[in-house]
Amino acid sequence: MSSTALPKILIVDDMPANLTALKALLENLEAVIIQAGSGNEALSLTLEHEFAVVLMDVQMPEMDGFETAELMRMNQTTRHVPIIFVTAISKEQQHIFKGYEAGAVDYIFKPLDPHIIRNKVLIFIELFNHKQTIEQKRLELKEANQTILEQQKALVEEERLKVMLQLAGAAAHELSQPLMVLLANLEMLELEKEDHSRVMALLPKVQNAGESIAKTVKKIQNVRYDVTISHDAKTRIIDLNQDIHILLVDASDGAYKIIKAYCSKYDHLNLDRVATVKNALPALQKKAFDIILLEYDLPDGTGIELLEKLNNEKINIPVVAITGKGDEEIASRFIQAGAIDYLPKTKINSKRLFEAISTAIEKFKLKKEMNQSIKKMAEKSITDQLTGLYNRNYMDGVLTREIDRAKRYENSLCCLIMDLDHFKNINDTYGHLCGDFILQKFSALLLSLKRKSDYIFRYGGEEFICLIPQTDLKGALQFAERIRSQCQEKEFVYQKNTIHITVSIGVSSFDDMEKKRQGAALIDNADKALYEAKTEGRNCVKVFAR
Repeated sequence: MSSTALPKILIVDDMPANLTALKALLENLEAVIIQAGSGNEALSLTLEHEFAVVLMDVQMPEMDGFETAELMRMNQTTRHVPIIFVTAISKEQQHIFKGYEAGAVDYIFKPLDPHIIRNKVLIFIELFNHKQTIEQKRLELKEANQTILEQQKALVEEERLKVMLQLAGAAAHELSQPLMVLLANLEMLELEKEDHSRVMALLPKVQNAGESIAKTVKKIQNVRYDVTISHDAKTRIIDLNQDIHILLVDASDGAYKIIKAYCSKYDHLNLDRVATVKNALPALQKKAFDIILLEYDLPDGTGIELLEKLNNEKINIPVVAITGKGDEEIASRFIQAGAIDYLPKTKINSKRLFEAISTAIEKFKLKKEMNQSIKKMAEKSITDQLTGLYNRNYMDGVLTREIDRAKRYENSLCCLIMDLDHFKNINDTYGHLCGDFILQKFSALLLSLKRKSDYIFRYGGEEFICLIPQTDLKGALQFAERIRSQCQEKEFVYQKNTIHITVSIGVSSFDDMEKKRQGAALIDNADKALYEAKTEGRNCVKVFAR
């Protein structure tokens, strides 16, 4: 530990001999000792340094220890610094109470017992170190949280840019033909402006082109950005000719006729209907619907019961509740069960119904995108971006969990550390992009060989770790040898270059572990075995042996 990182102790006394004696008692502690000869000097030093503890004489000229302590407590920066009074007098109870009221945490009376004073100071040094560790962790968590927020923002911006590009492509694709017709006919009008009959013949064509453009603009305003179609062999664009498929769950023929009439005013709204909870699920499994309009009262149950069934079956479709019972209690129950919106039948018209459908679909899309962003962020936090394997940070938690499970159920647990041989030569010969390609393909090989219960991590650079639960040393050796042989046989083809690589593997088992070190020992032992494999010629498997 460097001196700049050591905790600091302030000793305050107006007698130099006392300062020298006190410093001698504390000099072997892992701390920096700073001296002050008066209360004023002590106050000045507490503003310049962060102290683990202050040892202060009570009786000093000009400003005694009590006054100094009170002034420290009044300052926001120094109010929490622990103060121990060191005194040869003022042992009366009233003086002791006064010291505690001034902010002292303890009293030490002279003559000083070296053992007592060192132990008390050590406690505050330890507390200070713990506080510093906690503060460091807090800053690291804050920094990590900021990184996650920035990554999440970048993901959202990336998705938004994709949507904008797709929408631009869709708009250009849909608008190009009517625009060309419009421009061509406007040019003809300019040429034939003197011929009235020709102008009148061209006007309907201009009008049709304008209406086609207006219709496309309306589509863009109501477009769902998650529906795409193939544009060419490599790209997809947003489909502007989107139909919205609606399932009405309602036993009332009258309500069905009204809602059907409202939907018929919009070309892209397609309405299907079932009358019962029982028939709703088969209908949803048979056909892809974009939204459900759901009545509360149904012959074989309630709309809320159907919502619960949808949740249990993990059928994710936006739901708008429509019912003649327009009270707030039912509306609240629908929303709590997962409905996006609620419309009483008495307040529905074609415009309001269309707005509710559009809003519900958009809300559902945004919720889906948010969940996808959260999922992506979670995946990024535990996976290596190059290889797609779990990363080293995630390994720590898995290792602890698997060791606890192995101890609890007395199961076997083995660890493999793998290192690609002469990997630097690949980077130097073929370039780092080729090196990345090799790492990706080797990772894919590992994933193809592992069991579902195994964990594979990119440990760093060209090193990989595999944790193999419920596998003894014999099984781990067989697995390691299978990895080694298949890696040796595999041809890695990069830009017409056929590259062969080999891998060295170290193996350790849970039984080899030092009990106190737990996970660290399992990794260290495998690493020692890997070192042995490297020194004995590479392209081999070695087991840790004590």
